[in-house]
Amino acid sequence: MAPDTCCCSRGTLKRRLPILAWLPVYSLQWLRMDFIAGLSVGLTVIPQALAYAEVAGLPPQYGLYSAFMGCFVYLFLGTSRDVTLGPTAIMSLLVSFYTFREPAYAVLLAFLSGCIQLAMGFLHLGFLLDFISCPVINGFTSAAAITIGFGQIKNLLGLKNIPRQFFLQVYHTFLHIGETRVGDAVLGLACMVLLLVLKLMRARMPPPHPETPLGVKFSCGLVWTVTTGRHPFVLTGKIEEGLPPLRAPPFSVTTDNKTISFSEMVQDMGAGLAVVPLVGLLESIAVAKSFASQNNYRIDANQELLAIGLTNMLGSLVSSYPVTGSFGRTAVNAQTGVCTPAGGLVTGVLVLLSLDFLTSLFYYIPKSALAAVIIMAVAPLFDAKILRTLWRVKRLDLLPLCVTFLLCFWEVQYGILAGTLVSLIILLYSVARPKTQVSEGHILVLQPASGLQFPAIDALREAIMNRALEASIPRCAVLECTHVSSIDYTVVVGLGELLEDFRKQGVTLAFVGLQVPVLRTLLAADLAGFQHFSTLEEAKKYLQREAGPQPYNIHEDSVQSTRSPC
Repeated sequence: MAPDTCCCSRGTLKRRLPILAWLPVYSLQWLRMDFIAGLSVGLTVIPQALAYAEVAGLPPQYGLYSAFMGCFVYLFLGTSRDVTLGPTAIMSLLVSFYTFREPAYAVLLAFLSGCIQLAMGFLHLGFLLDFISCPVINGFTSAAAITIGFGQIKNLLGLKNIPRQFFLQVYHTFLHIGETRVGDAVLGLACMVLLLVLKLMRARMPPPHPETPLGVKFSCGLVWTVTTGRHPFVLTGKIEEGLPPLRAPPFSVTTDNKTISFSEMVQDMGAGLAVVPLVGLLESIAVAKSFASQNNYRIDANQELLAIGLTNMLGSLVSSYPVTGSFGRTAVNAQTGVCTPAGGLVTGVLVLLSLDFLTSLFYYIPKSALAAVIIMAVAPLFDAKILRTLWRVKRLDLLPLCVTFLLCFWEVQYGILAGTLVSLIILLYSVARPKTQVSEGHILVLQPASGLQFPAIDALREAIMNRALEASIPRCAVLECTHVSSIDYTVVVGLGELLEDFRKQGVTLAFVGLQVPVLRTLLAADLAGFQHFSTLEEAKKYLQREAGPQPYNIHEDSVQSTRSPC
């Protein structure tokens, strides 16, 4: 017993701390590859973090504050070697919706989101994410890509005083298009073209060296600004220097001589307390599963919930806003040959060094260059190909996609909720009205094409009665139940009433192909007239024998059967 118990406890410990599985066999070759990958991701995340803070409506340093804790936590708890946790475009957009450009709200949202995600991980509630269908996810991400991308047009063109609400943003951007700053527009478009060229080059051939977007994207504007001493662009501006202080998340905030309590802050964030943690989990697990499938390894979804939950909880202690898995940086990580989550250690250290020593230089980064980074990062999120795919595969799935896409421009939570409800209605309709294969003849044979749950029993009963009992001559019927794997009490009651209806009409309803759990349930219910057969042929022979010769009643000028033939 003792060795078995010891092995079991070691297995549980390795499952909860995946680092124990790969650290004992770590090699110098892995160290070299992880260092290159971590450096590549670090050089990518620094400009992206500054840019995503702008999307979240927070000071730029909060993007960097959010970029390092996930690297260290995932080193110990992560089950994917490729995934990197940090600020993303979609999460930043959600933060901007629910935190009112107030850092205290953003940090508290990170803490509460982490608590919710940890609870879901411990309770193994990751299956709830399965009810958010791919059309809903694609509708949301496509709408988010447009919202985020268009929201950066003002920075790309150097426009000021543009509202953040999407429809007002569109209106005022076109209204003030004549105020475009030529320097910002030229630099922003040049950065976008350069990023596009680099992307095409990387698609054609593997990069021999780590991609260094920090120097590539900003060198033109930075050199011009420093060498001429003038500011031809709108700059990022002063960024608070140094590492973030280690402190508890704010459970109250004072603004305009008024103290907002914890309960009021929670009430203000409202639906964000559900939307942000769920979308964060959805995005992170989707990224992890995608790269695990590409690189032939498996992840533990519940362990991923624990990793991202603890990241957000601990991140709130260093003023982080909610983070999740980044698809773009995970792709960089995978393409540069990362071997273990240890690459995140290099990324995290690089972010900390930039916070401690480079923040004064970030002042000179043009906002138009950051806007170009964001626009090119979110452009792949808009998936137009799915429309053609859904049209060919299942056109009804276009409905939740379109509902989600359109409503997300109004309110994100309404879009996700409405799309999910539409998907669930489609799913529940197929459960309540399963397709049934019908074979006509002297003996009616019905075969439900899927399971039999309580919403479906009334429709099945009505279909059998219409075809077998309410015809001019009642006939026997066979219910072929090969695809029925479980039934509930309501189904048992409905089948009992159906057997009674057949008995009153003098005909028989037989069951074929019941699986063992279903057969045990029906036998335990002790239904009157219940007959079960292994094959359809056996059932038909029994029903034909039971019918026997048909007696007739002679009336004045007609002949009528008193018992209908099976």
